[in-house]
Amino acid sequence: MVPQIKVKCLNNGEILSVPLGDHLSKAAEFAKPDLKYPVIGAIVNNTLKELSSPVISECEVEFFDRTNSNGLSAYVRSLIFVMCKAVIDLYPDTKLYILHAISKGYYCELRDLNEKNILTPQGIIDLKAKMEEVIREDIPITRHKLKTEEAISLFVAQGLDDKELILRQRKRIYTSVYKMDGIVNYLYGFLAPSTGSLNVFNLVEYFDGMLLQIPSTAQPDRIVEQTPQKKLFDVINEHSRWVKLLGVENVGKLNQQILDKKEGNLIKIAEALHEKKVAYIADKIADKKDVKLVFISGPSSSGKTTFSKRLSIQLQVAGLKPLIISLDDYFVNREFTPRDSSGDYDFEAIEAIDIKLFNEHLLKLFAGEEVEIPRFDFTTGSRLPGPRINCESDNIIIVEGIHALNPNLTLLIENNLKFKIYVSALTQISIDRHNRIPTTDNRLLRRIVRDFNYRGHTALATLKRWPSVRAGEEKNIFPYQEEADIMFNSALLYEFSVLKHFAEPIINEVPENTKEYAEAMRLLKFLSFFLPIIDEDISNTSIIKEFIGGSSFEY
Repeated sequence: MVPQIKVKCLNNGEILSVPLGDHLSKAAEFAKPDLKYPVIGAIVNNTLKELSSPVISECEVEFFDRTNSNGLSAYVRSLIFVMCKAVIDLYPDTKLYILHAISKGYYCELRDLNEKNILTPQGIIDLKAKMEEVIREDIPITRHKLKTEEAISLFVAQGLDDKELILRQRKRIYTSVYKMDGIVNYLYGFLAPSTGSLNVFNLVEYFDGMLLQIPSTAQPDRIVEQTPQKKLFDVINEHSRWVKLLGVENVGKLNQQILDKKEGNLIKIAEALHEKKVAYIADKIADKKDVKLVFISGPSSSGKTTFSKRLSIQLQVAGLKPLIISLDDYFVNREFTPRDSSGDYDFEAIEAIDIKLFNEHLLKLFAGEEVEIPRFDFTTGSRLPGPRINCESDNIIIVEGIHALNPNLTLLIENNLKFKIYVSALTQISIDRHNRIPTTDNRLLRRIVRDFNYRGHTALATLKRWPSVRAGEEKNIFPYQEEADIMFNSALLYEFSVLKHFAEPIINEVPENTKEYAEAMRLLKFLSFFLPIIDEDISNTSIIKEFIGGSSFEY
């Protein structure tokens, strides 16, 4: 007789008796978790599991569908696998690249064996039709644990040299792969159990490639409406050309540079590209004789602070005298801070800024008057007296803060006086051609390290706060990024290899009995693909030093 295992379903509180070794998919059938959409995965004792995982011991399980962030990630990965199959079926002598998250979707290209983009409008229509056919057939997606050498042989046979390279570097005895109708792939995260539930998507022409449009957790029945993001696309393309010229388009090639002891040169080039761009932006500002205000905005841990200080130096080289003002110093006193739907203080709402006082100060400075800039005390939640400044003809004011691009911040200031910059860490390399690295992971790892080094926060505390931070960005920052006159990509080609050294021991302290443990394990798995770089070759003015420590700038 097969032993029975007690499983508590956290969705409804039911306690089930599940035969030892039964898959979680079978437990989901018993539990009836009352989800609106098909179950796509589960969290078992705070660890992410796919539905093909066996039940082997007493546990607590929470099932989820695509209205959950983990479920949506699995949904998107599964759609990409479907696209891979469609490409193999229709265009077997081509390479599919999943390149960037943009316009609420994923930008993709189809290239021939000489790396030439070959997509046509009809080709996109045909690909979409083929994907729809694969989804209608409801083909099972199965996970298989193979010896790594066997997995490598399968990828070599398919021409997936980037997957071969990274698997050889990881030196694991076994590797898990996914199979669908004879197609094998490695997707760095769990997938849906079959293709049948992946029916909400679209594939449309987008610049030189195509955009895979997807649903959202809030609107799982429809694709998210596309938002034009030409400026963002241009800056991403600029950096893509850089990484291609340097030959580090993916993690495997980055690791090879480290193995070949060439990381020092890579660091120097990456930093030089940053400095060249900062100098270019400073020259553009100096050329605009009317500009009196430079606004710098960007999401959390994008490197705004170091960028503003480096820009200040380059503006001085151009003959200007910058004055830096932080929007944080214009927070209203704590008792006047707005609250969010949960009743907590909403420090990321624009109403948390004293807009009236801020504009009054700017107008007085432009009129040649002296003003007292406040200093906000975050401990007491109140504004204190700060330095008195005045603005002369060769001064230029730099304003840094998350609301800097919001037009409502400076309605009283003429547009010709403003120059607006958007800063973000737009990840430049991929794990491989089918697995892009989310920009949010770059910033989250930066923040984990910075919060630990400078604010005494554990990784657990940062992970708890991160969903709220992301929600604030979606509401207050991202809608205004195309308002920028120019964008600066603060990501560095080599930084994950540096962050690995600092982040891993911090993340390893996340307790297993917390719900954030699953996210911690995901981040550790992601970092495991990178070989480490020690930071001894990195300049003290580098943006990465803002997070790992050792910056020559004061914070």
